[in-house]
Amino acid sequence: MRTPMRNRLLALACAGLVLATATAPAALAATATAPAPVSQAVTIDDRGSIVSAELLARMSAEQVAAYLTGARFPVPARPQGADLYAVVYRTISAAGTPTTASGVVALPARSRKGLWTVSYAHGTLATRADAGSVADGDGRAAPLMFAAAGFAGVAPDYLGLGTGPGFHPYMDAATEASASADLLRAAGELARRQGRSLSGDVLVTGFSQGGHAAMALGKSLRGDAAYRLRGVAPISGPYHVREAELPALLEDRLDPHSATFYLAYWTVSMNRLHHFYDSPSEVFRDPAVEKLFDGDHSFDQIAAELPGSPQDLVTAAYLERVAKPSGALLRALKVNDTTCAGWRAGVPVRLFAGRGDKDVAYANSRYCLRDLRATRVKASLTDVGDVDHTTTAYRSLPEVLDWFTALRRA
Repeated sequence: MRTPMRNRLLALACAGLVLATATAPAALAATATAPAPVSQAVTIDDRGSIVSAELLARMSAEQVAAYLTGARFPVPARPQGADLYAVVYRTISAAGTPTTASGVVALPARSRKGLWTVSYAHGTLATRADAGSVADGDGRAAPLMFAAAGFAGVAPDYLGLGTGPGFHPYMDAATEASASADLLRAAGELARRQGRSLSGDVLVTGFSQGGHAAMALGKSLRGDAAYRLRGVAPISGPYHVREAELPALLEDRLDPHSATFYLAYWTVSMNRLHHFYDSPSEVFRDPAVEKLFDGDHSFDQIAAELPGSPQDLVTAAYLERVAKPSGALLRALKVNDTTCAGWRAGVPVRLFAGRGDKDVAYANSRYCLRDLRATRVKASLTDVGDVDHTTTAYRSLPEVLDWFTALRRA
């Protein structure tokens, strides 16, 4: 067991990036059970339809406020109570075939008609059992925060996490967008079942991987007539792996333990989708690393087996390929580094990041801002300070909540 690596990852919550604490109120903890497995016999025309919806908690305003305070999430002025649901819904796989995914939907107690919806995309998770539909974390705290402010809050688990079948296609922009968009449709169906209505006005945010997912969803919604995208506010996303994240990794400007985890996870995931190695021994010094990212290994198990630096993780030949990518490796980078490019003007975007972040390089946000402004998008970048990765989220979320509330009033 590599104890220093394990302790460092546990301290950073690098793999899960879980913002909420484990001190949920009884109303939430007592009902936090996983939905039952579901059949995969679905059609693409059914995308967004609900397979199951389980009430996880019915919380009073006081309970929501106490929970958010314990999770270090902002508490809205005059918070509402909320109902929290785990939802399984139909969507498409990375290959475009029918599948299911899971996620969280929170509906406010008092506001019932014409609700604006906020989609929150969570940070990196490698263990399916850690996702919001089946476990406490930011995938529950964020939608509860927005529901307490009178929004419908939704948080997708993404494919292959929660109760979703198969592997999670980590950092795949296309499925981050499709799984998130289809949960919006499921949320509308759930709201109707509960005598509520959603207005079709959507705001989007997310943290870390979720920042990347938020931009992917926002870009996809610009062409969806069913929704009116009102604003996007991603936090510390890896929008430019090739231009920003990999150079920072290769130049030792990232925390080596975090960089090791992200490089391992990204390599395994991208190979499943784009196939740039035949055997894990071609890239990993210990080929058993690939098996750690099957979705079933726990956070502790993964942390215990990873080495302490990217140089100890992968072969020198693979590091050279990463430094000068070509072929399938280059295609994998190019197709997923476009979430900030090609936007049309009309929807404001506020980026949040911390210049002291050693997990996701600040340059990711600078390059994203450059891309957005190139297409005349009204965009800004807020530097929340010389702070670590997780603290960027804590500092950014109050500003995101205030901005979304102001956009709804306007």
